[in-house]
This record gives sequence, structure tokens and C-alpha cells, in this order.
Amino acid sequence: MIYTLENHELKHAVEEMLFHLLPTETLSKADTAEQLTEPYCRSILTEENGEAAARAIVCMDGAVHEAEKRASVTGLATLDHKRTITELVKTTVYDAVVPFLPQAPVWGSLTGVRPAKLARGMIERGMTRGEAAVELREHFHVSPERTALTIRAAATAMEMDKTIGENDISLYVGIPFCPSRCYYCSFVSATTAQSGKLIEPYLDTLCREIEETAALVRAAGKQVQSVYIGGGTPTTLDEHQLARLLSALENHFDFSHLREYTVEAGRPDTITPEKLRVLKSAGVGRVSINPQSMNDAVLAAIGRKHGSADVLRAFDEARQAGFDEINMDLIAGLTGDTAETFAQTVDTLLNLSPENITVHTLAIKRGADLTDKAAAAAQRETVSQMLDGASHALQNAGYGPYYLYRQKFMAGGFENVGWCKPGTECFYNVSMMEELQTILSLGAGGVSKRVVRETGWIERANNPKYPLEYIQAADRLANGKKKLLFPKK
Repeated sequence: MIYTLENHELKHAVEEMLFHLLPTETLSKADTAEQLTEPYCRSILTEENGEAAARAIVCMDGAVHEAEKRASVTGLATLDHKRTITELVKTTVYDAVVPFLPQAPVWGSLTGVRPAKLARGMIERGMTRGEAAVELREHFHVSPERTALTIRAAATAMEMDKTIGENDISLYVGIPFCPSRCYYCSFVSATTAQSGKLIEPYLDTLCREIEETAALVRAAGKQVQSVYIGGGTPTTLDEHQLARLLSALENHFDFSHLREYTVEAGRPDTITPEKLRVLKSAGVGRVSINPQSMNDAVLAAIGRKHGSADVLRAFDEARQAGFDEINMDLIAGLTGDTAETFAQTVDTLLNLSPENITVHTLAIKRGADLTDKAAAAAQRETVSQMLDGASHALQNAGYGPYYLYRQKFMAGGFENVGWCKPGTECFYNVSMMEELQTILSLGAGGVSKRVVRETGWIERANNPKYPLEYIQAADRLANGKKKLLFPKK
């Protein structure tokens, strides 16, 4: 599809909405309306006498649909002015494209990854939860089911927010190694076959970063509320390497205020009783054991080196090791999976009764070709059945949704939802996704965020993305965190 921007430069807003609604289209920008050929989208913005007016004209399949919206911009500050005109542009594109679709997306015109944060902002500005729900349904065209999910997640975040003090922070520690690479993975991770020789020097660098970061945290008067070790697959490390990492964290950070300590054990083929004992003895309280599917044919198709029996074994070993908070991840939309086999996976996990079950929707890799995008879009009905079935089964089993987020190019344009038994919400997941507090990230690819709680202002500092680059940057790793913890006045 070709599009034009007329009297504005909000390219990202227009492309984001077109990608959201027409995921199989390849987008290109024309300089003038005269250069347009079908299919096309014209996005036009005018401002006059304190009023902004956005108009979208979309031509597809020989038909044309138009939409127009207006809003007052009188007296708005620069940021509020930009938000207002951006929303006008996006919603007019939405209104002009939707008549061409067989059905409207369940998330309506929302394209952001944090719908609950949007709802929370409405409530914090004075709306009731009911009024925020009406705004989501009527203004953003979000379906009733997704509206209910969003309000529930927003309420959980607001309750957790009350427990976070001015000096409370969380830590993320990244271990970017896996025994094999799943075909859908977009995370920065390396297989042990390719990069196993980097693990020891990586740990050397990481332990040094731990020591330097802990010193900064002490000097800044901050206290650690939660720790999350993710990946990759942290349990790719052997038990001695794990013990070294966990000892470095305990020896340098003050964990006396710690409320939650989580490690993604993740791949069942990396889990052993010895590693679980190391985790438990270090004070880790939560682990993830992530099957993604309990169908062996699906596991083989996605590049997993374990079977469903390994999941059952690892879960049993974790319980025997004393873990009473276990999360298990599933992915809807995997190659070879059907609504029926996905439902069987959900039932199998419910019989295990883990405290958390996170239901993800497959998101294809950034930069995927048109064939992959078309395949993801074509799965809409199947993935919808998977998610709806899982939602009903989980609620009937006593689980409730506590956090959610979205990604670009998700199959069918859906979402990821964390479900939990009452009182077992993962604090880190909510704090990170809803951006409730400062989170310092250690390791390759880590993105630290300073959150100014009074204003919501967020400042970021990135670690080098890949393990080798990270190792080579050892002398500079503390600089970004220093700027976050000691901002200039």
C-alpha cells in the first residue's frame, strides 16, 4: 500500500496503524497524492483557529472509504498537542480501513504494547473503572473481553504500585544462552554449540558488572525489591556457574528487602535436581518451566530438544526441591498446533496446577518476509479459538489475569496474558510491564529504565546487545546506570 502524509510528518503513527490493520501489506510513502495508485491511504491534517482536523481516505479493491475527526488544541502543552493530533491521525486511518476488513480487530485502534497502562492513566486522572472501560470500548473500539482483561490488569498494577517505595528498584539479569534456538525466537540469545566458549568470560564480565552496579545502588540509597534472572535460558549454565552467579548477587547486593526472586529455568532439557538445589539454597522462590506446547510433534517442529515427558519430569523435580511458585509458558499459534491440541496442552498444565500460566501469542520475527506475515495473519480464527478456550479453562480452574502486553506482528493481532492463582502474581512482571519503578538490567542486551514515579518520565540506558560486544565493553558497563541513578539536576 502507498500512503501520503499531507500537512504533517506523523509517519510512525500512520504506518503503525496500517501494519496493525493490514499486516500483509508492504508500505511505501509517496511525496504527493498525484503519485498514488491503488491501494492507497491519504492522511491529511489541518489546524485552524485552535482546532485540529484529521482526515483519512483509503482506496482498496475499487472502493473508497473516508473518515474525519476533530479536536480542540487550544492551550495544549507541546506534548499534549502531539498526543492529540497523533490520536486523531491514527483513529481516522483506523475508521477508513476497518470497512474493508472481514471483522474489526479485538483491540480496536489500540496499537501500543501496554493497554493496561493506558487504562491505568485514565483511572488515575479521575475516571472510575467503569468509565475507563466505556472509553476503551467506545472510543478505541476494544472488544468487551479485551476491555475486561485490560481493566483487571490495570487494577492489579495499581494495587502493586501502592507497595513500592521511593527508593525501591528491581534487578534484571540476562543470560543470553540456550541449548538450541527456537524458530520463532527474536530474543538476543546464542546456542551453546555456537557460543559455549563465551559463557565463562561472559560470567566474568557479568560478575564485575554486578559488583559495580551494587556499589552504585548503595551509594544512591536504593533498595532491591525483586530480582529476575532471564534469558535466553539461565539454566543453560551448569550448577557451578549458577552458584557463582547467585553468590555474586548475594555477596554484593543487600537483599534484606527482597520480596521476590525469580529464575527462568525455562527449557526442561536444562533442568536438573542439582541446579534446582542451587537455586533454592540461594533463596530463589519462583522458577519458570516453559513447555510452550505439550504436543511432541509441535515441539519438534519449533526446534525444541525436549519432549512433553521432560516437562513433567522437570515440574516434579521442582516441586520436590521445594518450589511452591512455578510459572509455565504456552504459545498459541505454533506450527502444527490446532485449537484441539492446544486445549489438550492447557488441560495437561491445569492438572499439574502451577501457580502461574502465561499464555503467549506467536509473534513473528521483526523483518519477517511477506509469506510469514501472511501466515500469521491467516491464523486469526485458530488463535482466537486457542485463546478463548484457554481463558475459559483457566478461569474455571480458579486462575485470574494479572498482567498483559502486546507485540507487533502477533498472530491475529492478539496479546500475551499472565494468569495466576490468587495471591501469586509475579511482582517483577507487573512492575516491568507497567513501568512502575526503576529497573536496572545487567548482562548483554539489558535495557535499564529510570522511572520518575511522580511524573512517569522514563530514561533508558542500554548494554551492548550481543555477548561478545558485552564482554568487550566491560570497562563501560556501569556508566549508563550511573547516569540513571545519579541524574544531573
